Amino acid sequence: MKRSIFSLSFCLLLMITVTACSGVTQPKEPDTLYMHLSAEPGTLNPVLATDAYAASINGHIYETLLDRDLDTLEQIPDLARSWSVSPDKKKFRFHLKKGVLWSDGVEFTADDVVYSFQVIKDPKTANAHRKVNYLDVVDVKKIDRYTVDFIYSKKYFLALEICGGMTIIPKHIFDDGADINTHKNNRFPVGTGPYLFKEWDTGSRITLERNERYRDKKPEIKKIIYRIISEQSVALQMFKKGDLDELGVRAIQWVRQTNSEKFKENFYKFKYFTPGYSYIGWNAQDELFRDRRVREAMTYLVNRRAILEKLNFGLGRLVHGTFYINGKYYNHSLEPREYSPEKAKKLLQSAGWTDSDNDAVLDRDGKKFSFIFTISSGSKFGERLGTILKEDLKKIGIEMDINRFEWAVFVQKLQQREFQAVTLSWSLGYNEDPYDLWHSSQIKGGFNFVGFSNKEADQLMEQGRREFDESTRIRLFQRLEEIIYREQPYTFLFCSPALVVVNRRFGNVVVHKAGLHIEEWTVRDTNE
Repeated sequence: MKRSIFSLSFCLLLMITVTACSGVTQPKEPDTLYMHLSAEPGTLNPVLATDAYAASINGHIYETLLDRDLDTLEQIPDLARSWSVSPDKKKFRFHLKKGVLWSDGVEFTADDVVYSFQVIKDPKTANAHRKVNYLDVVDVKKIDRYTVDFIYSKKYFLALEICGGMTIIPKHIFDDGADINTHKNNRFPVGTGPYLFKEWDTGSRITLERNERYRDKKPEIKKIIYRIISEQSVALQMFKKGDLDELGVRAIQWVRQTNSEKFKENFYKFKYFTPGYSYIGWNAQDELFRDRRVREAMTYLVNRRAILEKLNFGLGRLVHGTFYINGKYYNHSLEPREYSPEKAKKLLQSAGWTDSDNDAVLDRDGKKFSFIFTISSGSKFGERLGTILKEDLKKIGIEMDINRFEWAVFVQKLQQREFQAVTLSWSLGYNEDPYDLWHSSQIKGGFNFVGFSNKEADQLMEQGRREFDESTRIRLFQRLEEIIYREQPYTFLFCSPALVVVNRRFGNVVVHKAGLHIEEWTVRDTNE
C-alpha cells in the first residue's frame, strides 16, 4: 500500500491547478508510465524527505518491514516475513526475509535496519519530523543476520506500525563517513523495491526502471518517468496528447473540461477520498496572531462554504478539526464556524483592534492590522484563495499582501517559521497520531509550524499515545479536537476528493481503499 501514488504518511501537499487542451496520442515507449510532478523534490533520501513529491518516488524504490493490504489496511509482510510482540507491548521482533537484494546486488540484512534507526535518531540528522516517531524507541538490536528487536521504553499504540513502517536505507551505501544530510546518494538512491533509480535530470525529469533483482512479482510497467512541470496548464496539455499518463486535476477540469465523450473514451476518471484536509495556518509565534481571539476572528472572516463552491465546485466537505472526517477520532459534535464578519469584528474589538484614526484600517497601539499570506508560486488554489481572502479582509479593515515562493524556498520558510499565515494541505495516515502536528515539542523543527502550544493538549496527546483501549483513546483525541477548535491555530477548510485521470492504455487500474496502486497496472495492447 505504501507504493500507492498517494502517500498515507504526513506529507506537505501542494494544491495544484490545471487547464484543458485537446488531442490524444500514444507515447513512444508503451511500457513506460509518464507521471507528473509540479515541483522538484528536495531529496530522495526517505530519512530526510518531507514532501509528497519525494514520497511518491521513494515509495517505488525503498521499502519497509511491513506494508498494508490495499483494501483491508491490515499490516502484511514486506521486508519482514513475520513478527511478534512481547506481552508488555514494549518489544517487537522482526524476522527478515532472506535473499532480499539491494538494487546494486548487495544483500539486505539486519545491519541495514539497525543502521537506518541510528541515522534517524542521530542528532546531526536534519529530520525532526521523523525523530518524533521514535522518541520512545530506546534501541534496535541485531539478534542475528535476519532478526532484529525494536525495544520501547513505554507502550505506544502505534508502535508496530511505526517500527514496521520505518524506511530502510542501505548501510553499505551511506555509512561511509559522509554527512547524511548532504550525501551524494540523496540524489542517487539504492533501494530494495520494485523500481530502481536511473536518472535525475534537474528541472526536467526523474527516471525509474524496473528492478530486475526484485524478489516478488515484477510490475508490468518497465519504466516510470516523472516529468517536472510547474505550469499546470502545460501538464494537462501533455496529458491529453499522451505525453503524461496520470494526472491529478482540479475541480474545474473535473466538472467542465474532462467530461466529453472523446475524453472518456481515452481516459479513466477516478474520484475518491483519502485522509487529509486543507487549511490556513496562523503563526501563533507572530505577535499579530498570538491572541486566540484574533485567530478565531480570522476563521469567521473566511467564507469557506463559498470558497468550496467557487474554487472546488462543491467537491468536498467542510471540516473543523485535525482528524480525518471519515475516521474514528473526528469530533462530529462540533460544527464548522460560519462566515460571520460581525462576530469577527466583536472579537477583534475585544482584542483591542479598532480603526482609531478612521483610515479604514484596523490598528492597535499605533500598529496597523497588516500581514503577509505566504503561498507556493505553483499553487493556483493558494493564489485564488489569497485573492478572495485579501478582498474580504479589506472590507473590515485588514490589509493582506501575498508572498509567492518556489516550492523548495516555500518549504524552507515553513521550516524556519518565517511566515505569518500560510495555506497547505495535510495527507494523513489511516491510524492517526496527532503528536507530530500539535505537540509543543514539535514547534522547533517538527511539523507544528504554527507554534501551537497548550498544556492540556500536550497531556492528552501523551496519554493517547500510551492508550491501547480504542474507546478511551477516541475520548482523549476528541477532547484534543475541542481544544484545537477553541484555539483556532488553523482555519480548517475542507477535505477534497482525489480527482485523478489516467490513460486507458493501462489496464487493471483499480481504486482500492488505499487509493491507486500503479505496480499492479497492466500495459494494454494499444491496437485493441
